[in-house]
Amino acid sequence: MRAARAPRAAGLLLTATLTLGACASHVHRPAPAPPDTGALIAALAVSLVGAPYQFGGADAAGFDCSGLARYVHEQAGLAIPRTAREQQRAARPVAAGGLAPGDLVFFHIHSRAVDHVGIYTGGGRFIHAPRAGGAVAYGDLSSDFYHARFAGAGRFWKAAAQLSPQ
Repeated sequence: MRAARAPRAAGLLLTATLTLGACASHVHRPAPAPPDTGALIAALAVSLVGAPYQFGGADAAGFDCSGLARYVHEQAGLAIPRTAREQQRAARPVAAGGLAPGDLVFFHIHSRAVDHVGIYTGGGRFIHAPRAGGAVAYGDLSSDFYHARFAGAGRFWKAAAQLSPQ
């Protein structure tokens, strides 16, 4: 009986060795990178173009500028402060030349302090909730109005180059 087990055991050992060898030679491919959070934030903002302006609004029933920024960040899994001024203070600063979709752009419209925010979408454009009686819309950083009132930009998400390897 022992003699009959030996060839069978050898066959199992050979099969196991070949299987493990095949696994060892398999090329490991890293998991795909997480989706670009900035692009997601920008896409969420674009999807809300036309939503009504509502002072203090921060949901699909209506938005003010900082409520819109907060809402799209929350939809992307990020908590940010409520007001434009608080958002600017808490965000990591971004140089105007380094803007990426999903960054926040800040303005001083009615005072010297930051009192307006938009979500940058690329190409010099941003989405914002501009004023009572209006709706969520595109704005352009190169327009005379916004260019003269631009107060800086900031980011709450991490760009792919900023993510640490795991």
